Amino acid sequence: MISIPISILDLASVGEGETIADSFAGSVQLAQLAESLGYKRIWYAEHHSIANIASSATSVLIAHVANHTSTIRLGAGGIMLPNHSPLVIAEQFGTLATLHPGRIDLGLGRAPGSDQITARALRRDPMTSEHFPDDVAELQGFLSDQSPIPGVRAIPGEGTNVPLYILGSSTFGAQLAAQLGLPYAFASHFAPKLLHQAIAIYRDRFRPSAQLEKPYVMAGVGVVAAETGDAALAEFEAMRRNWARSLFSRSGRDLTLEEVDAILRTPQSARVDEMLHYSGVGTAADVAIYLEDFQRQTNADELIVVHRTTTIEARLLSTRLLGELLG
Repeated sequence: MISIPISILDLASVGEGETIADSFAGSVQLAQLAESLGYKRIWYAEHHSIANIASSATSVLIAHVANHTSTIRLGAGGIMLPNHSPLVIAEQFGTLATLHPGRIDLGLGRAPGSDQITARALRRDPMTSEHFPDDVAELQGFLSDQSPIPGVRAIPGEGTNVPLYILGSSTFGAQLAAQLGLPYAFASHFAPKLLHQAIAIYRDRFRPSAQLEKPYVMAGVGVVAAETGDAALAEFEAMRRNWARSLFSRSGRDLTLEEVDAILRTPQSARVDEMLHYSGVGTAADVAIYLEDFQRQTNADELIVVHRTTTIEARLLSTRLLGELLG
């Protein structure tokens, strides 16, 4: 049995031969399954212009899944706040929190969630990231009983106090989360390099706040659970190829499988494998042992897993097999 809280990051992935509508239906199935098995929460990430990720309208997807579930916590992991007005996000998540009391989280990041061309299409000024700490404070104010701007109120949103989380893959987010007294979620499922350093900084510099009395760390981990170890390894290798294709394709042309395999036989494969460094692959028992060991290394309070599969069917299977071991 797994003794630590386990949550899910669902990217609403679109596999080969699947449609976006299939992906959304799969996200509902996954959430219903996770709710029945005792996963703590499910988060959805804001990404843009990525062909195989359908969670770009994050708050809309949360609303859809919330309408088809009843108890599991749902939220953003995260909203890329520099893409938005804090007032608009307060209104969106205030609406969600009013419709689904006690179930909504709001994780915040400062990356664009896209490439530079897409960022420009979002009307995103590259300098907006520099204002991320101020934007977080403004958003927090809009969700409280005291607006940060006299005469401006988030309706709905005001007084909902939707819990905020700071997301990060560097030490910047760790420092900000510590300063604001907010929970910190590290994206070690794709950016593992600074995991231990960031957690140490966060815990060392944490200041208690109205939301949180002591540090709370979440860490991302990739998992693939299958009926056999060989089946899990085959699924992981297929997903590894997909990552390589996404990373190295250029000019709108996807690499062929032969081209992908050729790249993975070169030193360039290190870039892919570094991003996938924290991955538990095997039977559910194998994955459970991996997660317990990862938690001991990080002392994380909660793990948020990404079921690294290429199809909805495999994702649901991985979710079910691991979920059956939750304590």
